[in-house]
Amino acid sequence: MDENIDRKPPDIARSLLRRSRQGALATLTPGSGDPYCSLVNVASAHDGSPILLISKLAIHTRNILADARVSLMLDERAPGDPLEGARIMVGGVAEQAGGDKDVLRRRYLAVHPSAEMFAGFGDFAFFRIVVKGVHLVAGFGRIVDLKPQDVLTNLGGADELIASEPDILAHMNAEHADTMNLYATKLLGAEDGEWRATGCDAAGLDMQDGSRVLRLDFPQRIVSGAALRQTLKALANEARQKPN
Repeated sequence: MDENIDRKPPDIARSLLRRSRQGALATLTPGSGDPYCSLVNVASAHDGSPILLISKLAIHTRNILADARVSLMLDERAPGDPLEGARIMVGGVAEQAGGDKDVLRRRYLAVHPSAEMFAGFGDFAFFRIVVKGVHLVAGFGRIVDLKPQDVLTNLGGADELIASEPDILAHMNAEHADTMNLYATKLLGAEDGEWRATGCDAAGLDMQDGSRVLRLDFPQRIVSGAALRQTLKALANEARQKPN
């Protein structure tokens, strides 16, 4: 059965933005305008915008520096026929990180820790894709065009939560590994593992165990540390009450 059949298109697209770790990046070749496609690793900013770490020696980076318009395809990477799974084509503009470089770096390395050795090289740079639109294909007859506000997380008023993210993740991973596993197995239907928190924003918690990635959506929007603690505690209680 298609697990996306009962999900709303914006929910499917938001989930792919948060859970995807690789994607196909399309850029435009200077002069000819020919399309150029390459495989890239991705992470997500607090609002869900894709983050890239790319070398300025790479063709796709040279293309972006000449024409920042890009398209990024993200898919479920599910077993079986890949055309039966959901995928999104994110259209937008790739902007090199400026004042937000440290935040984007932290978010990216949380899900791609092996990239830390490259992140300090002078020819590598972080880019954020400013989303202009999302095209969702979620099965036969489910093809929808979505606007940025349909898929990105509203961060208004969440400055405290965003600033506290490093401490939140460190605390969760050091003190609540068992709770993370409860979220994964009881609420999200995953197998046991060494689940760790990799990101936190106003709409949910990102978790990862090796190549396995999960997204725990909050039942309501969170903008403060106090509200986050209450919500995580309530979710833990819900998980403990689930039958084995």
